[in-house]
Amino acid sequence: MLKKFINYCKACYDELAHKTTWPTRSELTHSAVVVLSASLVIAVVVWLMDTVFKFAMTGVYSLGM
Repeated sequence: MLKKFINYCKACYDELAHKTTWPTRSELTHSAVVVLSASLVIAVVVWLMDTVFKFAMTGVYSLGM
């Protein structure tokens, strides 16, 4: 059982160290900027939808009273 675990750990290390291609620093920076930009755009869209919904509900509730 222990030998299987050790072999598994060695195989995982070999996969990560020798068979995996890691992004360069510039690729990683570009991806991070894309994710950050998309997150900000989505946050602004959700905020706008919330503001419009709040405005609409305020109008609806004021008609009922």
